[in-house]
Amino acid sequence: MRELVVLGTASQAPTRTRNHNGYVLRWDDASLLLDPGEGTQRQMLLAGVASPSLHRVCITHAHGDHCLGLAGVVQRLSLDRAPGPVDLHFPAAAQPYVTRLRTATAFHETCEVVEHPVDPAPGALVEVGRGRTYALSAASLDHRVPTVGWRVDEPDGRTFLPERLAAAGVGGPAVGELARAGSLRVGGRTVRVEDVSVPRAGQSFGFVMDTRPCDGAALLARGVDLLVCESTFLHRDAALADEHAHLTARQAGELAAAAGARRLVLTHFSQRYGHGDAVDAEFAAEASAAHPDVVVARDLSRVPVPRRRLQGHRRGGA
Repeated sequence: MRELVVLGTASQAPTRTRNHNGYVLRWDDASLLLDPGEGTQRQMLLAGVASPSLHRVCITHAHGDHCLGLAGVVQRLSLDRAPGPVDLHFPAAAQPYVTRLRTATAFHETCEVVEHPVDPAPGALVEVGRGRTYALSAASLDHRVPTVGWRVDEPDGRTFLPERLAAAGVGGPAVGELARAGSLRVGGRTVRVEDVSVPRAGQSFGFVMDTRPCDGAALLARGVDLLVCESTFLHRDAALADEHAHLTARQAGELAAAAGARRLVLTHFSQRYGHGDAVDAEFAAEASAAHPDVVVARDLSRVPVPRRRLQGHRRGGA
């Protein structure tokens, strides 16, 4: 299962219909919690995300709507006897705030949380961790405080074709042996992986929060299957967006289009616009003018990572 679980979509302050930020990326047997704002622990309960399922927590920056929920999440990991260790990634400059959040109150810590402060150079995409089927990378963004975005990439691979396997006389456990070894002797001849399979592009995910347009945002978005991007403002307020170092919905759509991202998820909405279908439609329309596949996130919604690309198509990512 590869999907985004949306826990909250508000910027700065929660509203009646929008919780503070919070997102869970489910990626095979791993779950990554991104930007746990205030109320994340409760939203996880409502979304059916159990704390022991978390493997990583990734924070983009130390503004409260992106990290105030960290204290509750860390304590819940221990309360639920999560097996751990859980990796915690955050900008190095946010270390004092992370330390205070982790030790905000007394509790009995049983789950090991391993800190990984990161400090990527501007314009660089840096790998910071690996899971069984993915690599996690970070890039710097352009906000009012040190901020990073996150990217998940599955390695490229190959897809076996049943008809070619059958014609080559390869079946059962021999398929796994061929995948591991790269070639196999069958009936007096050598069968190579390339003979019975086609290239398969790995899937990818980008997470761009509070930022002006910048090189880091483009690196995080390049060729991804699913891009989650802040769209705090509508473009009629572009001057405010620039002043506060944010993106508009139109800029999010332009970023996704220029980067070749397949599906764009808009989130992190300013409370100035209110809520409801009409507001969502206005955000969607702005982004859709530049990009064809746009989802306006709502609290507790789920967005699947698009199905794999056609055979032979390779992403333009990291």
